[in-house]
Amino acid sequence: MTLTAEKLVGIAMTNPINVQLTSRLPALGLDQCMLTAGCLFQAVWNQKAQRDPGWGIKDYDVFYFDPDLSWEAENEVIQRAQRLLQDLGVNVEFKNQARVHLWYSQRFGGTYPRLESARDGIDRYLVAGTCIGLDVVTGEVYAPYGLEDLDDGVLRINPANPRPDLFEQKAKSYQVRWPWLRVV
Repeated sequence: MTLTAEKLVGIAMTNPINVQLTSRLPALGLDQCMLTAGCLFQAVWNQKAQRDPGWGIKDYDVFYFDPDLSWEAENEVIQRAQRLLQDLGVNVEFKNQARVHLWYSQRFGGTYPRLESARDGIDRYLVAGTCIGLDVVTGEVYAPYGLEDLDDGVLRINPANPRPDLFEQKAKSYQVRWPWLRVV
């Protein structure tokens, strides 16, 4: 069975937290609001490993894009979101992708370009096959490198963000949890 966008969403929605997030997040009215990262791709790996779809998910990532670069604007979104989602009992991380360049180098080292959209942030994940987002308004899956690596359990460095040291750390972390994943 080949993993399609529809199958990815179906698998991700076996996690009831993802269902709640995609139903509630549009109420925040965020521009380019994307559910992204582990809550999507880990659900696929967990299904292959016959685990609960939410197993190993430490947080749920939401990217959006607001040209207001102030911390106050992002914090206001975080506060509204906490009120909206507090009953879910999980950590949901909101990141305004317009602001990432302001703090990235201090947190991770290296330089980081100014992004022009929420998708630009997804484009920069360390592992190409994990560059996946779900638009919570339209339901569209964004996967700039496709879904084949995710489906095949392949960990490949993202050519748009070639950070071999960080990639290796991330790949090893994934392989500890899903030993059948392979680095190419």
